[in-house]
Amino acid sequence: MHGKTRTQPKKKSAKAFWLKQLHSWHWISSAISLIGLLLFAFTGITLNHAADVEGSPQTIEKAATLPAALLKQVAPDDAPDAKKPLPAPVAAFVEKAVGQRGAGDAEWSADEIYLALPRPGGDGWVSIDRNSGAVTSEATSRGWISYLNDLHKGRNTGSVWKWFIDIFSVACFLFALTGLLLLQLHSKKRPSTWPLVAIGLALPAVLAIIFIH
Repeated sequence: MHGKTRTQPKKKSAKAFWLKQLHSWHWISSAISLIGLLLFAFTGITLNHAADVEGSPQTIEKAATLPAALLKQVAPDDAPDAKKPLPAPVAAFVEKAVGQRGAGDAEWSADEIYLALPRPGGDGWVSIDRNSGAVTSEATSRGWISYLNDLHKGRNTGSVWKWFIDIFSVACFLFALTGLLLLQLHSKKRPSTWPLVAIGLALPAVLAIIFIH
């Protein structure tokens, strides 16, 4: 009798400990991933209806001319075609004169320097004539819905956002996993738990098998 009474409190205390840990991890991971989940859920809908919700692209064109001192830094030479950044003073001039980012690797050919500037929700480029110093640029914006959609896809977002997506995905995984374990702990008192989980698994599988070919 004494052995049974000692074992039961131990089992209860162990279950209480893990229940507390799971609740802690569940609410922490949900708090971390909450805003991201709302964003990705919303953009899941907008991506699914991208043709209906995205606005018309708006394009802005600008032009300028490099001063003689800067033109010397990009003047034609005998070097082969290459991919390299603009000289710092030229990049600074581009940013000030046409409002486009001058950083990044540009394509250097015999007569032209072309800097592609893709970004979330839009696109852009800068072209520099190596003989005349003529600078032309174009910036296209497809609206904030397109911007959010590109954040969802990680398109042209850079390494920092890709790291965020990885960390956010881990938080979502922990949120889902701890939720599953909490379902397991409470399932005895909630008989509909596993049938509902089975429906959540079966529904997308059946839809994929029947309608996606």
